[in-house]
Amino acid sequence: MSATLTSFSIYLVFLMSVGVFFYKKTASLEDYLIGGRAMGSWVTALSAQASDMSGWLLMGLPGAVYLGGVGQAWIAIGLFIGTVLNWQYVAARLRVYTEKTDSMTLPSFFEDRFGDDTGMLRIFSAVVILLFFTIYSASGLVASGILFESLFNIDYNLAVMLGGLAIVLYTFLGGFMAVSWTDFFQGILMFFAITIVPAVAFGHIGGMSAITEAAVENGLSLSLLPEGITITAIISAAAWGLGYFGQPHILARFMGIDSIKKVAPAKKIAVIWVAISLTAAVFVGIIGVPMFPNLADSETVFIQMIAELFNPWLGGVLLAAILSAIMSTIDSQLLVSSSTLTEDFYTKIISREASEKEKMWVGRGFVILIAIIAFVLALNPDNTVLDLVAYAWAGLGAVFGPPVLFSLFYKKTSWQGVLAGMIAATITVIVWQETGLGAHLYEIVPGFLINVIVIYLFSKLFKQDDQAVLNEFETVEEIYQRDII
Repeated sequence: MSATLTSFSIYLVFLMSVGVFFYKKTASLEDYLIGGRAMGSWVTALSAQASDMSGWLLMGLPGAVYLGGVGQAWIAIGLFIGTVLNWQYVAARLRVYTEKTDSMTLPSFFEDRFGDDTGMLRIFSAVVILLFFTIYSASGLVASGILFESLFNIDYNLAVMLGGLAIVLYTFLGGFMAVSWTDFFQGILMFFAITIVPAVAFGHIGGMSAITEAAVENGLSLSLLPEGITITAIISAAAWGLGYFGQPHILARFMGIDSIKKVAPAKKIAVIWVAISLTAAVFVGIIGVPMFPNLADSETVFIQMIAELFNPWLGGVLLAAILSAIMSTIDSQLLVSSSTLTEDFYTKIISREASEKEKMWVGRGFVILIAIIAFVLALNPDNTVLDLVAYAWAGLGAVFGPPVLFSLFYKKTSWQGVLAGMIAATITVIVWQETGLGAHLYEIVPGFLINVIVIYLFSKLFKQDDQAVLNEFETVEEIYQRDII
């Protein structure tokens, strides 16, 4: 235990040092929120995917496969497809458009892109981000609590507090640059852990025959199309991929890349990382069935596997990967939420003349505030990590995904159409989930579809007639076509 604790401590000290390093290099709000739009391909790719997957990759997905069989892998398939499409069609165009509109947050981009001079689009978008990101951040703190509680046998509430404190410190200090670079290193560590652990475990249990026997004994299917699976179940799982188009913490990485010429190599890195990581996570769940046939908490299967197979020193490094997965998402969510409060409320409503230094410190203050709220929510561990992530992912994906796609591909989209669509999607997701309909069809599906329909119909009813907005769309497309080659 002391060796594991030492490994953890060294890792946390390293993260703090990254925060301190970039604290000294952060001179403006743009530096703090999007890194001065100067991130390279490797950092952009790995930080985007590490912040995307979170503790869900190493805990939630293996746990779902452990309980439900390979049929749960449709979630992974959907996420892989969503990752590819997001990098292919959104990344470069969004980078060009947000620079053209001088936008550093998604709400500000919507306001500028669609020509909304009322502020309603920006304010509603900001409220949605704060609502679902608080839930999302809470899921990460729950995961960190489970991790520390399992490893060190300490009180769950204390475990949540320790994990949250480490994340807040380096996010508070270094902003986007610290978050992106720590996520880069965390992405490497996550990849190392999620590939080596199932490889060693596979040999330990005796290969595929042991998995097949255990699956039969436990009534689990090793097929993607198990007997009794329904079309709606497959759609619900694969529909996770729709969420990518509307995740602000991932889209922020696209805004911060140095140039669109670096998007193509970043895409290759990201797609390979995701394909291998998701496949390995599914195998962790499958291998866990014969290795731990009576596991009380399925979401600890990866933790138990490391404890069983590796010495405390290497085990500590591998377990730090779980902490990496958790941290890499929460830090991004805290920063995006702080960005929203600072850029979309404070500087545009409360203090338009605020200095860069003042805005940076306001942003840091909001990081602490949001973390406290998420911590309070995380003190109730009744919901699983996967449940909390699923709800937040659906909310953000259904509400923001269609507006992002319309903003990049449909010139005549009006702000009235986008606002109506986002309101309709928000109501749909919340009602669908709260009434239990989500047990039959994942709420992102109806929310996303209703948003698309409402945006299109209302944009026909309230036409986009701002010539400056229409001209800007054509200019951005020209820049994209010129520079993407």
